[in-house]
Amino acid sequence: MWFLCFLALIVSCRPDDIIKKEKNMDTSEMKEKKQVVYQVFTRLFGNTNTTNKPWGTIEENGVGKFSDFSEKALQEIKNLGVTYIWYTGVPHHAVIRDYTEYGISNDDPDVVKGRAGSPYAVKDYYDVNPDLAEKPENRLAEFKALIGRTHKLGLKLLVDIVPNHVARKYEGKSTPEGHEPFGASDDTSLEYARDNNFYYIADEAFQVPEWRNGYLPLGGENHPMADGKFEENPAKWTGNGSRMAKPDFNDWYETVKINYGVRPDGAYDFDILPDGFEAKDFRAHFEFWKDKNVPDSWVKFKNIALYWLEMGVDGFRYDMAEMVPVEFWSYMNSHIKMKNADAFLLAEVYNPDEYRNYIQRGKMDYLYDKVEMYDSLKNIMQGHGWTDHIPLVKKGTQDIEHHLLHFLENHDEQRIASNDFAGDSQKGKPAMVVSATMTTAPIMIYFGQEVGEPGAENAGFGSPSRTSIFDYIGVPHHQRWVNDKKYDGGQLSKEEAELREFYRRLLNFTIDSDALMGEYQDIHFYNKEHTEWYNHHVLSYVRWSDNEKLMIVSNFDANDRFGFELKLPEDIVQKWKLSEGNHQVKDVLYGSEHTLIVENGRGEVRVDINPLESFILKIN
Repeated sequence: MWFLCFLALIVSCRPDDIIKKEKNMDTSEMKEKKQVVYQVFTRLFGNTNTTNKPWGTIEENGVGKFSDFSEKALQEIKNLGVTYIWYTGVPHHAVIRDYTEYGISNDDPDVVKGRAGSPYAVKDYYDVNPDLAEKPENRLAEFKALIGRTHKLGLKLLVDIVPNHVARKYEGKSTPEGHEPFGASDDTSLEYARDNNFYYIADEAFQVPEWRNGYLPLGGENHPMADGKFEENPAKWTGNGSRMAKPDFNDWYETVKINYGVRPDGAYDFDILPDGFEAKDFRAHFEFWKDKNVPDSWVKFKNIALYWLEMGVDGFRYDMAEMVPVEFWSYMNSHIKMKNADAFLLAEVYNPDEYRNYIQRGKMDYLYDKVEMYDSLKNIMQGHGWTDHIPLVKKGTQDIEHHLLHFLENHDEQRIASNDFAGDSQKGKPAMVVSATMTTAPIMIYFGQEVGEPGAENAGFGSPSRTSIFDYIGVPHHQRWVNDKKYDGGQLSKEEAELREFYRRLLNFTIDSDALMGEYQDIHFYNKEHTEWYNHHVLSYVRWSDNEKLMIVSNFDANDRFGFELKLPEDIVQKWKLSEGNHQVKDVLYGSEHTLIVENGRGEVRVDINPLESFILKIN
């Protein structure tokens, strides 16, 4: 008994822990309501071709275009409860398609993953992927038009910046006059020089990896450039840090690592932020770097970011940000914020020990909350673990919770409905409620998640369970919502349509709620101690603001229905100033009505909760 009381104490949250008083957060960064990011793989979104031939060409499997994001499509995305669209795969990356008539060189299949290429092997940061244009010669104008449509519909947009590496064949042909592409002035005789953009392997030429597990470029198709050779002399370090002239098959062999002034022995050739800068705002960081001589790669990426901001992009998702020094991020992000203080900066960081460093010193707005919240929820969704762990995860990151973006799917992760994850999209529903409502942080969903896409296609490079990012492929469940570009869900099954409606109700409530940007307190352990039939498959907590009071309860059990009197502790009754007697309560997800009874300073409400069901109970 005493142990449960102790747990309840440590996971409770004081009012001064809430986001509006978070110690390290600039008031300029605060959002009045939660944000919802819709990640869409741009070349797959509007593709209606259902052939899905492994390693298929554009002619065989089709490809989506910028133009597929019509005003109708964008309006339906917004209606889902979305505030930001992350257009994944926009910068021009290496592709296996002949665009030489448009001044684009051909790429070598020996250093390209898949036929459509990895969006994280960027070939020209001042251009966009020609595959996405109706007329490749007008590709940049077509993307600018998409920016205009996105803003017209009241949405904001993100694109990728990949700071750690670029394509093995980076060219940067569209680099503006007066600037140089990466590597243009490198001294290639040196393994390292501070202002070289790449690291070099002296006196050795690059060799393509030895293919394994039956893999061959383009699936073994006869192609004039698929000859097991790629000219690069001297060889460069590979993107994941491999210093071998012949990288391993599992290395990021299609990319080369960027040099940020970090010597091969790990020493730094740049200024280090002084102690105390974690508490300073982006303006102070900008002033610190203003008179500093920084490595050339820093300047190049800063200029790239400002280029996209000038075009109208509202923010960035940074790939593998923790592989780049935090001082660079201080420099980069402070320059971005000086141009647009509201820019949305989201980073892929997986080491929880570095979260605060990249948020506070690197001036990131948001980081992926994968290792903490995502991994914990996935474990429960797969039938392992107890919900008891979730409040403890939240408590451990309470001081930075607003900066930890939640998700259940993205392009790197398995689809919920895949057999390798949960095997059933319905199992994502309680986890989605928790992801969306437990903290003040933004929530992200991946296109097709809302209709139960399982990622079952064998596209070529890689394997099913994740929707391919390397090949031309159709996304069947999503295509049924696209419905020949009517974007009305006309081909969805009843279950798929109901799942999308669940997401629509949840996300729209999320972006409108005041309480979800307010205070939090756990009531899970209190109910485990005081409530019969309440158990570790269920999770409950409360959220509130001055004008909105919520009790949230989710059942993660896929088989059992539970009935109990959900308890509201005395301190919550006092904080909410609830009078003795009956209070009407309504579930915002499905509309069911309940009665909260306050007696002797405590509250309780009857809950009969079905498998995988959640209630967001709002006191009228």
